[in-house]
Amino acid sequence: MRWQAFLDAVRERGEYPTAHEAERAARTVLALLGAHLVGEERAELAARLPETFAMILLNPLQAAEPLDPERFVRATAAWIDGASAETAKWDVSAVLSVVADAAGEDLMSRVLLQLPPGYELLFGRPRPD
Repeated sequence: MRWQAFLDAVRERGEYPTAHEAERAARTVLALLGAHLVGEERAELAARLPETFAMILLNPLQAAEPLDPERFVRATAAWIDGASAETAKWDVSAVLSVVADAAGEDLMSRVLLQLPPGYELLFGRPRPD
């Protein structure tokens, strides 16, 4: 996926008034997501993102412990000036739903196996039955 297409999709889903706000959300959410993924899935996901965002996802920082979805949203809020839990959830969902589209179903299934339960909804995917 190209940079502009990715950013346009995030901007549209997040209803951001500027590309700068969409980019800020994407950088923050991808940095946090990258800290929770490892191995082949992380590399494959990065390969499907624009280069700048791929590098953010591949940042060598690793989370000390996996964050459940609620804590992931709170961590996002802490990284974005002026964000609340509600606005951060909006940011996370806007970015991760675009990431899910770029990843495709097979890779998303494998990515979700690395994350604590409940991330499906943040990625805009229904819970499996």
